[in-house]
Amino acid sequence: MGTYVNPGNEGFATILRSEYVDKTALIGEFDKTLDSSDKLVLVSRPRRFGKSYAAKMLVAYYSCGCDSASLFEGLEIAESGGFEEHLNKFNVISLDMTEIIQAHGVSNVVPAISRLLLPELRELVPHAGERHAREGIELKTALIDVVRATGRKFVFVIDEWDAPNRLAEGDRAAQDAYADLLRALFKGLTFTDLAIAGAYLTGILPMRKYAHQSAVSDFREFTMVLPGPYASYVGFTQSEVEALCERHGLDVDDVAYWYDGYELEGAGSVYAPFSVMRACSLGKTGSYWVTTEAYESLRPYIEMDFDGLQGDLVRAIAGAPLNVDPAYFRNDITSIVVKDDVLTLLVHLGYLSYNESDGTARVPNEEVRVELARAVAGSSHPKLAALMRESVALLDDVANMREDAVAAGIQRVHDRNCAPLFCNNEQALRSVVKTALVAAVDDYARIEELGGGRGFADVAYIPKPASQRPAFVVELKWDKPADAALDQIRERGYPEVLRNLDVPVLLVGVTYDTKTKEHACRIEALDVD
Repeated sequence: MGTYVNPGNEGFATILRSEYVDKTALIGEFDKTLDSSDKLVLVSRPRRFGKSYAAKMLVAYYSCGCDSASLFEGLEIAESGGFEEHLNKFNVISLDMTEIIQAHGVSNVVPAISRLLLPELRELVPHAGERHAREGIELKTALIDVVRATGRKFVFVIDEWDAPNRLAEGDRAAQDAYADLLRALFKGLTFTDLAIAGAYLTGILPMRKYAHQSAVSDFREFTMVLPGPYASYVGFTQSEVEALCERHGLDVDDVAYWYDGYELEGAGSVYAPFSVMRACSLGKTGSYWVTTEAYESLRPYIEMDFDGLQGDLVRAIAGAPLNVDPAYFRNDITSIVVKDDVLTLLVHLGYLSYNESDGTARVPNEEVRVELARAVAGSSHPKLAALMRESVALLDDVANMREDAVAAGIQRVHDRNCAPLFCNNEQALRSVVKTALVAAVDDYARIEELGGGRGFADVAYIPKPASQRPAFVVELKWDKPADAALDQIRERGYPEVLRNLDVPVLLVGVTYDTKTKEHACRIEALDVD
């Protein structure tokens, strides 16, 4: 048993000692590809989505350096046919690229890999060990010697595979050397077939789209844009979250509000696993995103204004879907050329969820919405900063029932972001209002189509527990007086569901005149006695 060659199963054993959501069926999916033309697999996911868990699980299953039968007993994979066929039957190479970079530096990744692997490979072929050392044998030759000596091919499991590309931002030589290593291992027609049974690479980004790396294109890639058969292993599914909520006494709808929203074809709605588990362990929901990481990851892109990107980000925070074409993104953080590149990158980073069926992306849940809003609010770009300040002021105007000021604030957002005929339907008007009130993300939970009385209110803003602001219900109309919106709120009893809140409740009617292109607003307080 080595550290990098045929490691043990301690990593997965540690995971199982904590609360574990069974994702071992992923093994069965990858198992189908071994020794086939599809044996090179790259699965990319955002941070906090269990990439390392999957890597440790695969190592424990395939490595011939340990006996993992007892670890998988009772788990889903053990119930499948052929479970024991590949259990601990392969030579395994396990690499965590961020760990190697931290220890040896990003410029020395390739020579460090050889220095780490060759001594352990020699131990598997004692008769050839002296020759390896004496002749300075190359890595590929050492791997082939091991296969011939043991009769076992290799399964490569590489975690954070893209770290050298992301961290060697200005070091093209280091990036090229790493690309050459990947090409040597996973492209050679003779070597790859002879020595490698399969490879599972996982990281944040798919394979880079550069001519000098085209030789690594044999990988089947499964991403947040196209997850394929790995969709249900990206995060927690609805049924898995319901079981966790029942076990820990959490409200399913509340957990969905905070962490749901990654719509992946083949899996339905997928939840962010790290945050769900934190909510379970702490017994309450909230934002468990690492704020510093979020801001630092986004800051360079927020400052860019490709084709109105900044306005789009604000609208996304407010709940609007964004059109995005991910086809031309080079899967490289440093090669941002157009707005679609930024939006596609945000999908890969987990800040947006991509809907393949209609080509749109949207903010998936409240946790991400809060972090995006903070990043935008912290932007040094004057336009974004001004928009957030205006939105905060607009919330104050609503709370203080300044009707003319509210109408004027909504009008500014309409004039700044929309075409003249944009508000000729309720859905478009709703988008304008939500954008104008984007700063509400800090103090409010926003509920669209709030059920109450004899129908549904257009939008309701419910203050979070620590907020001192009033609740308010918004009804939207066009080509009618603002009083008509308030009349509908009262007549249909929309705010009845809010009477049990221990805060003031405001009724807000907003209208748009398609002839004058102007908004009007009426606000009154609900009598909660």
